[in-house]
Amino acid sequence: MSKIRTLLVGTVLAGSLAAGLAAAPAQAATAGTATAASASEQGPKKHFFGPYYSKFGGGESFGKRSYFKGYWYKDDGRYWFFGDLSDRDRDREYSYVWFKWHDRFGHHTKYYKTFGGKHFHKFGGFKGSNGFDDFKIRVCEGDNRFDDCGSWGDAF
Repeated sequence: MSKIRTLLVGTVLAGSLAAGLAAAPAQAATAGTATAASASEQGPKKHFFGPYYSKFGGGESFGKRSYFKGYWYKDDGRYWFFGDLSDRDRDREYSYVWFKWHDRFGHHTKYYKTFGGKHFHKFGGFKGSNGFDDFKIRVCEGDNRFDDCGSWGDAF
């Protein structure tokens, strides 16, 4: 009787395992569809750039340089930029970030400065219909906005 019971339990176990394996592809397909739907509900795709660094100055190491990194996305025909300017050495010199962009109205530049760090939330709103086609970033550090500038980095 023990052999029959063991055989019966083994058959039931094998049957339930087979049923579980048969159901797994259907569940995976449903989960994949749900994941794709939630990804499309999260918003536009982010395009990351950087980090862009200031130039070496005053003998400081690479770890002491200021930097900027961020991302951009396109939403409803406009390009929005986000990012952070960070000063890692805390030497009481300003860190600067320069933004340079181009559209059908020409080239434009703007800069910001900080002692520690600065977050940029939804900078821009540049319209593709206005010919927006270029966005560059440069980081500087020092007593004025032209000290120890790194090279221009292409963010868009």
